[in-house]
Amino acid sequence: MIEFLADLFHPFVAFVQFFLETFYGFTSAAGFQSYGFAIILLTIFIKVLMYPLTKKQVESMKGMQELQPKLKKIQEQYKGNPQMLQQRMTELYKEAGISPLAGCLPLLIQMPILMGMFYALQGYTYPSEASQVFFWLPSLSDPDPIYVLPVLSALTTWYQQKQTTDTQNAQMKMMMIFMPLFIGWISLNFASGLVLYWVTMNIVQIAQQWWMNRNKEASAKGA
Repeated sequence: MIEFLADLFHPFVAFVQFFLETFYGFTSAAGFQSYGFAIILLTIFIKVLMYPLTKKQVESMKGMQELQPKLKKIQEQYKGNPQMLQQRMTELYKEAGISPLAGCLPLLIQMPILMGMFYALQGYTYPSEASQVFFWLPSLSDPDPIYVLPVLSALTTWYQQKQTTDTQNAQMKMMMIFMPLFIGWISLNFASGLVLYWVTMNIVQIAQQWWMNRNKEASAKGA
């Protein structure tokens, strides 16, 4: 199954590895001869490239969260009339300018690239042992020996979720606890290069979310 998925995402794996080598050429020329720096630059590059999709996804999620009280009210009011319930929900989405599928589509578009990153970094063959050394990490191919990256992966995942999660929802609150712990746990056995990518991706996402919130607040004050 794993081999099948690796073959399926091979074009994206090749895309990621090509740019990884390209960024390594830049960092190496600048005197930073570690693939760790190249992974960080590659992650930032991909997150900037996907920013429009990320923005669309986050806005849709926020919009759906804001509609939840109204949706619950409609569901209670028309629970015995499925046809009217569907009609009222459709009208509510239209009035709010939100599509229930709008949050899923950007994620589906991003998934091949995310999977490409996974397969490209988890099993990447580095040209030399020296190029794998990154600060405290003796090898980007092996798990973090002192668990710094797994802890960071859990913490950054939690904070990134906190920025977009409705804490009034009990299920979402549980996910805010479960997901970071799960990510931290599986990161214990993943290659450090892959976990470094995940941590960097979260940090960039946090920065992008802060920027989106800042612009939204500025627009609200201007209005």
